[in-house]
Amino acid sequence: MAQSEKGTLLPAPRATAPKPRWRSAAAFLLHAILLALVFKTSFGIYHRYTAGEDPFSSREKCPQTEPLMPSQQSDALSEMEHYLSSDKFRNDTVEHVAGAVRIPTPSFDDIGPIGEDPRWETMYTLADYLKSTFPLVHSTLALEKVNTHGLLYTWQGTNASLLPTVFMAHQDVVPVAEATIGQWTHPPFSGLFDGKYIWGRGASDCKNSLVGILEAVELLINAGFVPKRTIVLSFGFDEEISGRRGAGQLAEVLIGRYGKDGAAVIIDEGSGFAGSWGSTFALPGVAEKGYIDVEIIVRMPGGHSSIPPAHSGIGVASELVTLIEANPYKSHFHPENPFLGLLECGNAYSPEFPSSLKKHMPWKEPSCPAKKDKLALVAAEEGDAVKYLFTTSIAVDVISGGVKNNALPERTRVIVNHRVNIGDQVSDVKAKLTHLAHKVASKHNLTVQAFTDDPEIPTSIKLSSGHNLEPAPVTPTITEGVTPYGILSGTTRALYGKTMLIAPALMTGNTDTRYYWDLTKHIFRFNPGFDPENGFGLGGIHTVDEKLSVNAHIALVKWYSMFVRNMDEANLS
Repeated sequence: MAQSEKGTLLPAPRATAPKPRWRSAAAFLLHAILLALVFKTSFGIYHRYTAGEDPFSSREKCPQTEPLMPSQQSDALSEMEHYLSSDKFRNDTVEHVAGAVRIPTPSFDDIGPIGEDPRWETMYTLADYLKSTFPLVHSTLALEKVNTHGLLYTWQGTNASLLPTVFMAHQDVVPVAEATIGQWTHPPFSGLFDGKYIWGRGASDCKNSLVGILEAVELLINAGFVPKRTIVLSFGFDEEISGRRGAGQLAEVLIGRYGKDGAAVIIDEGSGFAGSWGSTFALPGVAEKGYIDVEIIVRMPGGHSSIPPAHSGIGVASELVTLIEANPYKSHFHPENPFLGLLECGNAYSPEFPSSLKKHMPWKEPSCPAKKDKLALVAAEEGDAVKYLFTTSIAVDVISGGVKNNALPERTRVIVNHRVNIGDQVSDVKAKLTHLAHKVASKHNLTVQAFTDDPEIPTSIKLSSGHNLEPAPVTPTITEGVTPYGILSGTTRALYGKTMLIAPALMTGNTDTRYYWDLTKHIFRFNPGFDPENGFGLGGIHTVDEKLSVNAHIALVKWYSMFVRNMDEANLS
């Protein structure tokens, strides 16, 4: 035994024979290979976690259709195409839109029945104007008046086996508040053209679409075009007040005539174009959020204000409102949300797509509801306009209570508006509000009446809702084969070029298409007019200085004329 300096006995070293050199080299090489594999695997995992989904993988989820031009040509159609780019057409269509804007057609929340309330009378004036402005449409297409002011045009195709194409617009506009008239650069119903814009209420929402559709059909008739596929124009007149009298009844006629899924495609007003992450996107709306207004009535004993309780009815209602606003809905995606498709397209093609989003892609549904949706949380940081594309919104819009300054309020009323996230349900909103109402009611010894038909009772909180609308079915966006989405995409890229990217979009508001869900699965809410020089604004819709870029409007007419022809040639999958 050998002894160490510290006296510890250590085993004596054994004599070993030297290893052959080739074995040492082989071992070194093997270790190097294993180390490289470990490093590569680790780096791949790290890169995938930090960099997210490969853009090429996203491209598979966001294919871009090749530009699609109509193949059938004639001298007259070529002449029409040249006319659409001429100064004469520019001047003509300016006057056509301006003339429609000069006819005020506001719809009011408190408007009475048709035939009784004189405020409907302007619709007759607009219908007469359209008839005189587009004579070929009115001599070629069959026109039906639905519920007096609904305009339903049918251009019968030669092939009855082909499902029709449906174009929609609405004739009414939002009112102009008297107090805001002085804020307008030009009078709100002047239809003034300043060389670039047409100014006035309805110029962008949506007399541009109304006139543009008719303009395209008028020119196609004049060019001798005869459709194989039937074309339907369905123009409501009360979209700004929920559309029940107009689109609601027009849809009933069309569904009764063509049956469930009896149309090939619907194009209505909606989203347009946006510049994001260094790219320009055309964004056809393929879904809409749901809608529910909840009325909250707080009933509490009255009395003289000189002997008040600790909390009046207004105080209790305010407590409930505070609780509602303190419990917002979480941002989260469901697999069917179209905004996920836009994110995939951004990741695939946009040079400035943020790494903060990229690292959470591809999106995966959380394994349980309690887990956070990391992609949704990061995307929500882009601002409210983005956040509410995947979040149910809450807006306390109306509150009233009390009738005198020395009398305690016996009835306080609140209305809370909700726009329901894609993938959620109206019943989720009702359940949450019922839970919060019970919290406040138990504190103040009140009874909760939640969404029943029972009459109001004293000392209670009553929740009720009128018209509820579930989130819209999501329109298919497949491009394999010949599909409506593919034709829309191809038409748009033919007009604006291959640098224009097409991605699905979500509408946070609701359009007249809510009544047409049974007519077709292929519903697109899309304003196809774009002027790059004008940017990506909404044209002042619903506010002062609403205006329309004439270049965008000319592009819109071109798009409709191309889409009609492309759909007519399509052998849909």
